[in-house]
Amino acid sequence: MTVQRDIDLYERMVSGDQKAFENLYMKYEKLIYSFAYRMTQNHSSAEEVVQEVFLKLWKKHAQYLEEKGKFSSWLLTITRNASMDLLSRQTKHQHAEFEEHDSLTDTALHIEGVIEKKEQSNTVHTAIAQLNEEQQTVIRLCYLNGMSHEKISSDTGVPLGTVKSRIRLALKHLKSSQTLQRDYHFT
Repeated sequence: MTVQRDIDLYERMVSGDQKAFENLYMKYEKLIYSFAYRMTQNHSSAEEVVQEVFLKLWKKHAQYLEEKGKFSSWLLTITRNASMDLLSRQTKHQHAEFEEHDSLTDTALHIEGVIEKKEQSNTVHTAIAQLNEEQQTVIRLCYLNGMSHEKISSDTGVPLGTVKSRIRLALKHLKSSQTLQRDYHFT
C-alpha cells in the first residue's frame, strides 16, 4: 500500500470516502488520544475528545486549509479546543453531581492513574527537555498551558509566524524523539 498524503486523504474524506476517513482515524487516533489524555487526565474524557474530533471531521464541521499549516498541527488544535471545551463543561456540572464509589476500587484506580500520569509526564518532559530553549518555551505555553499561538506571540513579543515555526519544528523533533517513539510508538 502506498503512503497517502494527509491532504489527499482529507479531501477524499470530505467527498464522502469512508475508507479515507478510516485511514485518517488509524493514522491519528493514538496521537489525538494521548494528547487529549494529557489535557484531561482522564481516559474516558480522552476517548470522548477523540470521538468528538473525528465526528467534527466526518461531519465537515472543521475545515482544513493546507496553506494554514500542517494537517497534524491542525488536528491537534481541534483536539486541544475539544479538550478545553470538555473540561469546561465538566467543571460547570461537577459541583451539581454526586456519585457513590467503592472506596477501595477508587483508591486503587486513583493510585494506578497517578503512577501512570507521572510516568507519562516524565517521558514527555524528558523529550521536551531535549528541545532548544525557544522550542521548549512555545511547546510548554501552547500544549501544557493551553495558550493560543496569538497569545504566545503577544505575551513573548515573538512574531506569530516565528511562534508557529518553532512549534512546528518542536513537534517534528518530538515526533522523532527516541524517548517518545519508545513509549508512545510514534512512527
